[in-house]
Amino acid sequence: MKFITYELNGIENYGVLNREETSVWRLDILSEKSGIFCPATIIDGIKQGKDFLVCINKLIEWGNNHSQVDYLLPLEEINWLAPIPRPQKNIMCVGKNYREHAIEMGSEADIPEHVMVFTKSPTSVIGHNQVIDAHEQVTSELDYEGELAIIIGAKGKNIPQNKALDYVFGYTILNDITARDLQRRHKQFFIGKSLDTSCPIGPWIVLKEDISDPGNLNISTKVNGEIRQNSNTKHFIFPIEEIISVLSEGMTLEPGDIIATGTPAGVGKGFKPPRFLKSGDSIEIEIEGIGKLNNIVK
Repeated sequence: MKFITYELNGIENYGVLNREETSVWRLDILSEKSGIFCPATIIDGIKQGKDFLVCINKLIEWGNNHSQVDYLLPLEEINWLAPIPRPQKNIMCVGKNYREHAIEMGSEADIPEHVMVFTKSPTSVIGHNQVIDAHEQVTSELDYEGELAIIIGAKGKNIPQNKALDYVFGYTILNDITARDLQRRHKQFFIGKSLDTSCPIGPWIVLKEDISDPGNLNISTKVNGEIRQNSNTKHFIFPIEEIISVLSEGMTLEPGDIIATGTPAGVGKGFKPPRFLKSGDSIEIEIEGIGKLNNIVK
């Protein structure tokens, strides 16, 4: 099951992709017509846990038994939003979680011994097919980072690694757009990571049950059709279970929290000379079993 959040006629809604992946189920209309009422927002749904998925399955079953054309909206008619358009907290991000990326950003001495974490502001979030601002008046070193992102599905604290995946709702794709010069100037990550439009997420959330092994997914990033990043999540230094466990040590994780798991080698800064983004560049990030996240810089 794949959850989409979209805008239609100025109204934000969420839905579920149909089996052919050509349309989205209009859960709002299905709910109104069937009398099966589900949460108004995706965050409220995630908080409900298993009851939410039971409700969604009932709605889709009802739709399949009635006139589907009345309840399916073609994807070409929607304005894509991030699956969670406005996260309730900063997005938590793991830095240098691939050995080769750590080396390209410095040397083997930069390979971390412990999970390295920074955050991005909720105001940086945009969706699939939305425009990334080049911010030419602020930065001349805008960079891309394709990443697998975790959506937390249950409240938890001090979570043991062997239980960590029980707290996951699903997975999506995240582009950790970074202003390298701001990152360098301010000696920390937050400002360089949090410019408006610097966190594309999408195109949807895939339920964890539909990803058999999140620790073994091919991941690639193309800029203007050229492959820049090409790796697999099996090369994580810190696996998903450890990331969740470490982040929950003394700190409560909540439904809807987003965790970006790190980017592989091949970022613009890693080239000699660096190959930073410029206005007009297109970025496509693909993760096996999830899909493709596309954005253009302007």
